[in-house]
Amino acid sequence: MTTPFRDDASLTPPPGCPAHGLGAHGLGADGLRRLYGPEAEADPAALYEKLRAEHGEVAPVLLHGDLPAWLILGHSANLTAMRTPSRFSRDSRRWTAFQEGLVTPDSPLMPVIAWQPLCVFADGAEHKRLRGAVTDGLNRFDRRGIRRYVTRFADQLIQDFGPAGEAELVAQFAEHLPMLVMTHVVGMPEEYGPRLVAAARDLMKGTETAIASNDYVVATLRRMMERKRVAPGADLVSWLMQHEAGLTDDEVLEHLRVVLLAANETTVNLIADTLKMVLTDRRFRAHLSGGHMTLPDALDQVLWDSAPMSLVAGRWATGDTELGGQQIKAGDMLLLGLAAGNVDPVVRPDLSKPLHGNRAHLAFGGGPHECPGQDMGRAIAETGIDILLTRLPDLQLAIPEGELTWTSAWLSRHLVELPVRFTPRAKPAGGAALAVGAVPTTPPPPPPTVAPAMPVAPPVTATVPRQRRSWWSVLTGPFRR
Repeated sequence: MTTPFRDDASLTPPPGCPAHGLGAHGLGADGLRRLYGPEAEADPAALYEKLRAEHGEVAPVLLHGDLPAWLILGHSANLTAMRTPSRFSRDSRRWTAFQEGLVTPDSPLMPVIAWQPLCVFADGAEHKRLRGAVTDGLNRFDRRGIRRYVTRFADQLIQDFGPAGEAELVAQFAEHLPMLVMTHVVGMPEEYGPRLVAAARDLMKGTETAIASNDYVVATLRRMMERKRVAPGADLVSWLMQHEAGLTDDEVLEHLRVVLLAANETTVNLIADTLKMVLTDRRFRAHLSGGHMTLPDALDQVLWDSAPMSLVAGRWATGDTELGGQQIKAGDMLLLGLAAGNVDPVVRPDLSKPLHGNRAHLAFGGGPHECPGQDMGRAIAETGIDILLTRLPDLQLAIPEGELTWTSAWLSRHLVELPVRFTPRAKPAGGAALAVGAVPTTPPPPPPTVAPAMPVAPPVTATVPRQRRSWWSVLTGPFRR
């Protein structure tokens, strides 16, 4: 995961790749609907409803390269897949497409489904060992301490754009706050914050310097691990290294990387979508400001209506089985339809009815792989939004709501920009603001030599193709803004 690309790879997609000449229609040769391409990305919610009308709780679909999969649309069926790992494994090496060599190294599915020695790809005892270390580490942070970090960084971000009387809240607030807080969670010096934010944003957007940014993140984490080996502290790096589960250095590194990037991506979306709701829905804002609805209630409503991740890939059938009236074969891939499950008519016959305080949504998953960092993510979003609305009470959308735009891909949907205006706020005397949006003028330093991870014998024989360096812009497509 840290060195997945060849240095000599071409900078253009290979002939025959799905990135070339994708038709505007959303149907494959066999009539199945694609989860990628113009139609799917233009309006994912409409596509989900078409599939629900045609197939019910579980629908056959095509992924990039027209590889077949099942999309779970029903709320109950999603919970079944999440909660029964004996039937639906998290180990991607079980996938029939891998077994038959159908997934190319250039497939944009690879960053999401290529197996790694992480708790997210493990089941049973190995999953318990790896996840236990992560959850034990995260649970050692109290919400009060996290809120102090959030308050401090939110104030600094607001100080930076406050005097202008206008801001773009996705790029200047939502995309920065989670990572700044997470740098403290993992025990990094404060001066690492802005540069790590810039590197993480660059990495997730798939720019030409994304590889260098990825190397910078990895090198930074390795340096932190070396420091904490000598001088451990009250931070996630130290606790993972000391945990009784006995994680290897590579396991510690990869889980830190996943925690940093996953926590940032989902929390950015939660903050942006909640602020969009506050700024565009008068009734929503009135209930919030009038005390009829708490901010935690508001977050729950947004998590029902705009899950930070639309889909999660995936689960793999351990044997022939049935789900939602469909016959699933051993080795089939199933996609958890979080957004579709949250609007399932069985559980939400009236989508206009508020769901304040109802946490039965699928936004954080469920079962053994339920998101271990959800409490921390909620604390960051809740406190950050509260600070912003308190400091800038007259915050208003600067453009008509109809001009807001999103980018969509098969895994998620992102608000592109949220421009606002407000009464200019004077910067406190002597207040030091963060250089928001600044990108280092020099490239990230080269990473140290990284020893390859010890090979882990797979329980299932499957040839998982290697990813290619030049394809970062395609491979990280699901996360672009």
